[in-house]
Amino acid sequence: MSEKKKILFIINPKSGISNKKSLPRMIEKQINREKYDLSIEYTSHAGHATELATSAVEAGVDVVVAVGGDGTINEVARCLVHTDTALGVVPCGSGNGFARHVGIPLDIEKSIDFINKAEPLAVDYGMLNNTPFFCACGVGFDALVSNDFAHGTHRGLMSYVQKALVDWLKFEPEVYEVIADSVRKRYKAFVIACGNASQYGNNAYITPFASMRDGLLSVSILEPFTAVEVPLVVAQLFSNTLDKNFRVTTITTHKLVIKRKKAGLVHYDGEPAVMEANLEIKIVPDGLKVLATPGWDGTCEPVPLHRQFFESITGTVQVPELPLFKFD
Repeated sequence: MSEKKKILFIINPKSGISNKKSLPRMIEKQINREKYDLSIEYTSHAGHATELATSAVEAGVDVVVAVGGDGTINEVARCLVHTDTALGVVPCGSGNGFARHVGIPLDIEKSIDFINKAEPLAVDYGMLNNTPFFCACGVGFDALVSNDFAHGTHRGLMSYVQKALVDWLKFEPEVYEVIADSVRKRYKAFVIACGNASQYGNNAYITPFASMRDGLLSVSILEPFTAVEVPLVVAQLFSNTLDKNFRVTTITTHKLVIKRKKAGLVHYDGEPAVMEANLEIKIVPDGLKVLATPGWDGTCEPVPLHRQFFESITGTVQVPELPLFKFD
């Protein structure tokens, strides 16, 4: 019999909106004890997940599982890049963009069973100046909403929507100079989103063609639009057809440079920060090992709108597969 692998679950008790008191018991019950030697740790302060993940790498742990949202995943994954330790995920966040892209079930027990069956695969990650990201980063409206959401007292999709509606009234689009593959162009942009993965979370597909295994950065530049256009933009965002909108420019590149007039807000994996005026975003190929379905190609299978609707109401209803609704 092969030697058991060491696996550490790092639980962020403050991520998302669910109560995590029962998680250790569920993990202990569900994890394959013949395959894994199990340890569980809780985070107690900001940056604690990074400390725990760093110690795990130094101790030769084979898999570190981030139990939380995309922010927790970022904290853990940045310590695992270019190491032999693989990242696992139990999604417990507000949006769970990383897990949704990789195809990890949002149900806790199913996500643990996914870990039992998955294999470590090499995936890309991104760099925003000197900061790593694993889903998406960007400037503009989404950075403003991320900042307000991070400083709010409530989590979840409805809280995010509320922040977005308030920020819509005060947001002023900026003019950016964007450089990709030596081509310079100026855009007045509502959002510039740079994706290693295809979505923010909650099935909002901001960079529809993104793959975590192609060595490329997928960019969506959304120019300002009117209130009348909002329903179409939202429908295209959630139906993975945002690239069809005439106000959207898509770019696929290894590296992107964004120049703006002054330092300001950015976000990476939903975490807000203030960075300098000039931003360099690039992809680092095959820099992280992630537990995924054997043979996974790095792309995301979009969730049809009818399934999104039922799952948002019940969280459990399964309905027959239908063709993805298109909004051209």
